[in-house]
Amino acid sequence: MDLGIRGRQALVCAGSKGLGKACAYSLVREGVNVTIVARGQQTLEETAAELRALNSGAVTAVVADITSAEGRALALKHCPSPDILITNAGGPPAGDFRDLTHEMWLAALEANMLTPIALIRSTIDQMISRQFGRIINITSSAVKAPIDILALSNGARSGLTGFVAGIARKSASKNVTINNLLPGLFDTETMRSRSESMAQASGKSFEEVQQQRLQPIAAGRFGMPSEFGDACAYLCSSQAAYITGMNFLIDGGAYPGVF
Repeated sequence: MDLGIRGRQALVCAGSKGLGKACAYSLVREGVNVTIVARGQQTLEETAAELRALNSGAVTAVVADITSAEGRALALKHCPSPDILITNAGGPPAGDFRDLTHEMWLAALEANMLTPIALIRSTIDQMISRQFGRIINITSSAVKAPIDILALSNGARSGLTGFVAGIARKSASKNVTINNLLPGLFDTETMRSRSESMAQASGKSFEEVQQQRLQPIAAGRFGMPSEFGDACAYLCSSQAAYITGMNFLIDGGAYPGVF
């Protein structure tokens, strides 16, 4: 299916690896010109080379910390008028909420709530004027089913979710949509790293921890990043113009609820 976004401009945050990279890959494959932003130069350049090898959309790599005002300004300097915005940032650390400092809360809010809001604020009016825009926020399954040791993520990402619910309907008539993608467990470097940390803390093997984390997943496996990227690309498509303000949980059936 032709998604109708060939030649569009996209800004993908934290796009050098993991789910951000998967989104960038799916968009480039569809002929979108993508600007990927990340802090690590080597990984970013390697990813940019992979994306350029698709011989489809143009790829620009920007080394910047998207959670800082300076980083956002640099990203928007290279991609000043994105038609597609994918907000994404690494999740804050896990831990007992009693041990979380005020500074840790501020950092989590800055990265996982205020940065996406700032990027939306900087780009949405141009999208409205062109009568095309797709904004996708990569949040977490914890928005749907909070995880006790992820208090920082639960709070910051839920705040972003509430913000999006309040503004997403205002731009829909101008063909500008805002949606959230909520990943469960995907086979990424971050997921494997967390399993290694859990193994060290519990005295179990990495394989035992991985099997334990698989148990609630109805699909019986971890998600492939490409599946997430393709879901993102569809929500960015011309066919998805009638979808806004939604939270799409992609977790292989781990969440047992109805709503």
